[in-house]
Amino acid sequence: MIRVLLADDQVLVRAGFRVLLETEDGFEVVGEAGDGEQAVAGAVEHRPDIVVMDVRMPGVDGLEATRRITAHPDLAGTKVLVLTTFDVDEYVYEALRAGASGFLLKDTEPVELLRALRVVANGEALLAPTVTRRLIQEFVGRPEQRRIDTKAVREITDREREVLGLVAGGLSNDEIAAHLVISTATARTHVSRIMTKIGARDRAQLVVLAYESGLVTPRRPA
Repeated sequence: MIRVLLADDQVLVRAGFRVLLETEDGFEVVGEAGDGEQAVAGAVEHRPDIVVMDVRMPGVDGLEATRRITAHPDLAGTKVLVLTTFDVDEYVYEALRAGASGFLLKDTEPVELLRALRVVANGEALLAPTVTRRLIQEFVGRPEQRRIDTKAVREITDREREVLGLVAGGLSNDEIAAHLVISTATARTHVSRIMTKIGARDRAQLVVLAYESGLVTPRRPA
């Protein structure tokens, strides 16, 4: 059972999500929040698997709430899926930097939202292809880089660097396996080892660190 907390300042939006999830096997809505502060409090109280987080909310917005949830010592098992109507580059970048495990637009089809929740609950990052392209564009031309420990960089093998580049390009473990002609289990092991070496909280943060550290060089999409 995937336990979900809904955070959105629009009551009708929350109601729609609740109906969608409660009519689908494998999901339970454990709480609702109308702003970021309520979202953090609700996460602490209910310990959901996933918080579906709107960006623009009164008071504490969704990005700040995401930061607080992902930094909370008692919420290590809680993931945040950011959902917004605003297709804006800076939201993508800031949501992932804040610790979100995924980013979707509110016009996403219901079946895709359900798939996204399952993906995030399984520990994967969820970046739609258009979102991945925008993330890459956000890094192109950024002069600043956040260096990670040089020892950690030295410990990354050539194969792991290759895998990291594919992760940063938005490929899933299955797609990485097909691209490198290896098993999905091997691809998953590579990703897990890279995350451990550079201290990434999850796959989404791994993408951010890959670009910010210079381990992967962003290129403008064709």
